[in-house]
Amino acid sequence: MNRRDIAASAALGVLAAGVATAQPGQPGPILGGAITDVPGVKVGHFTDPRRPTGCTAILTEEGAVGGVDVRGAAPGTRETDLLDPSNLVDRVHAVILSGGSAFGLEAATGAVRWLEEKGIGFPAGPARVPIVPGAILFDLGMGDHRIRPDAAAGYAACAAAGDAAPEEGSVGAGAGATVGKLFGLPRGMKGGIGTASVRVGRVTVGAMVAVNAVGDVIGADGSVLAGARDAPDGRQRIGAAAAVLRGELPMALQAGMATTIGVVATDAQLTKAQARRLAQVAHDGLARAITPVHTMWDGDTLFALATGRSGVTGNMMALSVMAAEVTAAAVRRAVLRARAVSGAGVPVLPVTADLG
Repeated sequence: MNRRDIAASAALGVLAAGVATAQPGQPGPILGGAITDVPGVKVGHFTDPRRPTGCTAILTEEGAVGGVDVRGAAPGTRETDLLDPSNLVDRVHAVILSGGSAFGLEAATGAVRWLEEKGIGFPAGPARVPIVPGAILFDLGMGDHRIRPDAAAGYAACAAAGDAAPEEGSVGAGAGATVGKLFGLPRGMKGGIGTASVRVGRVTVGAMVAVNAVGDVIGADGSVLAGARDAPDGRQRIGAAAAVLRGELPMALQAGMATTIGVVATDAQLTKAQARRLAQVAHDGLARAITPVHTMWDGDTLFALATGRSGVTGNMMALSVMAAEVTAAAVRRAVLRARAVSGAGVPVLPVTADLG
């Protein structure tokens, strides 16, 4: 880990929770950095000012080897079949993460248009066709459901993209995200979008995750950072999994009302099969930081991107460890950076923390 990552990790070690927790202790240090620390990766957000929703563009304009793994039972995705190692296309130019449920898949169309205008894409006869996979989360319960990310939103997110550390919390695809909904949205808390990175030797791995889970977000020490509360107006986090084991039955939730989506990226050189494996092991990070995870009501989907800019052939054992760690850290940062939402009609409370 470089000096900046060590300093960031130390700065992120203290949680000042805005609500009481049912479990004692404080979370351990949370990785700093951002997915944009991976050379060749840019990020841009579009946040709709009319209601809590938006989309996030993760750009790899020079192309990146891509992979994907879907673990949730209610996914909403685009262009995932082409990432199968047996299929032709081996380069991805962007990934779009979006709110708006299935309607939000339209945001990727705007990314395709933006990339085409830049002459970026897969050579196909007289044209270059941008390859833009994507995934969506359900945030239609936050304000007017008729407002959702569209092609113009995806275009705007791409136009805003840069290689500086992106904003986290209640922005982009995380603007309308919520967590802790096992006993209904009114007992939940604010989710968001987070990012983190780690460097080992010459290789960097970063993650960006929009956290809209049915389950709770859990700190490294097992404490509930954000999750189901004891009542719609309550301030006590009960621990959803523990509550179920005590006999409190979950609500019959609407299919697809949640979902955690994200991207893990590296500058190592990977094959398509290795990129898919990286996406698979990154889900270990979700399982460490969210409980329950991969439920029937979540569409949990993670993409992997390998820019190859380090010139180093990926050590899959090391990359697997790194990918899980940064994914878990990005999930925790998503709720720690979250802000209260005004005018949404849902009593969700944010965690508050001084992250430096």
